[in-house]
Amino acid sequence: MMPLMIYGANGYTGKLIVAEAVKRGMRPVLAGRNRDALDELAAPHKLTRRVFELHDGNVIDRNMDGMQLLLNCAGPFARTCEPLLEACLRNKVHYLDITGEIDVFERCHHSHPRAQHEGVVVLPGTGFDVVPTDCLAAMLKQRLPDASHLMLAFDAGGGPSPGTARTSVEGLAKGGRARINGELASVPLAWKVREFTRADGTGRVAMSIPWGDVYTAFVSTGIANIETYMTAPPKTITRLRWLNHLRWLLRMQVVQKFLQNRAGQTAGPDAARRRRSGCQIWGEVRNAAGRRESLSMLTPNGYELTVTASLGIVQHLLATPVAGGYYTPSKLMGMDYVLGLPGVKLLPDAGAVAAS
Repeated sequence: MMPLMIYGANGYTGKLIVAEAVKRGMRPVLAGRNRDALDELAAPHKLTRRVFELHDGNVIDRNMDGMQLLLNCAGPFARTCEPLLEACLRNKVHYLDITGEIDVFERCHHSHPRAQHEGVVVLPGTGFDVVPTDCLAAMLKQRLPDASHLMLAFDAGGGPSPGTARTSVEGLAKGGRARINGELASVPLAWKVREFTRADGTGRVAMSIPWGDVYTAFVSTGIANIETYMTAPPKTITRLRWLNHLRWLLRMQVVQKFLQNRAGQTAGPDAARRRRSGCQIWGEVRNAAGRRESLSMLTPNGYELTVTASLGIVQHLLATPVAGGYYTPSKLMGMDYVLGLPGVKLLPDAGAVAAS
């Protein structure tokens, strides 16, 4: 039996990862909270499944028996990371997840001394959040070693999965985040806007968002000022800026429950839509003297990249001894890792234009 557990295997992204893992000859243990859904997923491939909730550490520990690595695909990760990470540290099981949540990256980073002691690799963000952006940040740091400012942005097509949509709603109440002079800072929603040019020559407007690289890129590069952006229609940006006045309302539990239920009704992009919708990522660094370096990258749909990026890291850890501790993707796999993934192409010019 492959000593790999995929928790949240029956979710949108979990199913994609399981399907590809089986194609690669892997035999993961499928885990989660929905017995019927796991049975349906495991039966065609005769995979083992384990059904357990996350509120009892002893139950989680029993289900970790025989595992070498856990890939957590069950979001929102603000709820699932803590109990699973703690169980991994107790049972000397490597912990990976596909989060993009800043607070989860911070929680995992705080486990670094303990993970080192236990010989456990802790690497959150093994998918589109944040493999391509983290690798791009490391490439830019190499080009401009004294960079003081980093900007990362992406244009992602295809639409969100139910889990991503729910997590995004939860994040609205927290507002924006940026790295300013080395510290995480709270900023308004859609705090800044920039314009970008795609590889096909079309323009895109992007707003600042609390993307995971605000945390991880600082760990990977040491750059003290980091902003992250996502393209969006101008009307969406206007609405989000207006929502800054209603964040007190968005924090109310009844409002969050309603909005997350609505968000969770999305089906996520089907295979045809994923094939049609790629992504573009832009990165730019500058130093105190005003020198700039920029790069851009084309990738497949974010969910397709999440599958290949995550499984590449999984297979590396299952085959290669690695010292315990907290890692970012570029710190573990190298900054060129993303360039070896299917459908990824590096472009020389980011085409970024500053706006207000």
